[in-house]
Amino acid sequence: MNLVITMSRRFGTGASMIAENLSKKLEIPVYDKAYIEHELEGNSYRDEAEVIRELAGRSCIILGRCASEILKDQPNVFNVYICADKEDRIRRIMKKESLSYEDAKEMLDGNDRERADYYYKYTGKVWGDVNNYHMILDTSKLGAENCADILIKYFEKVEII
Repeated sequence: MNLVITMSRRFGTGASMIAENLSKKLEIPVYDKAYIEHELEGNSYRDEAEVIRELAGRSCIILGRCASEILKDQPNVFNVYICADKEDRIRRIMKKESLSYEDAKEMLDGNDRERADYYYKYTGKVWGDVNNYHMILDTSKLGAENCADILIKYFEKVEII
């Protein structure tokens, strides 16, 4: 089956690591903002939604870019939202970026604002609304290192994979 996983996330949740782990386990590619923007270079007539629809023609994981909304009518799409406690996110950013607490908090707040604004601008919906996703994973409670396995177990249970 052609399985497309969209993964929306809060900054600092470990979602990129989850996507990479899931990618290895399922042997499917991960596409993120950098990849999609690269695909658009020199193609002013194409937009992100068109690129995302093309990518969804085969099994893959798409990080962000409103993919959950763009692909909402496709039956082979599974939408995941990754969240975590703010303090955990700040600590993860401090470690990853070698920042002070205040600088990491400022980076997190700015990034969250940008993502929420982007999502609303292109979908008219509230970013992180539980109604937009099939599953929400909290890395503070579950551990980012466990989330790919949780998804795999679910997909096996419902016989998607």
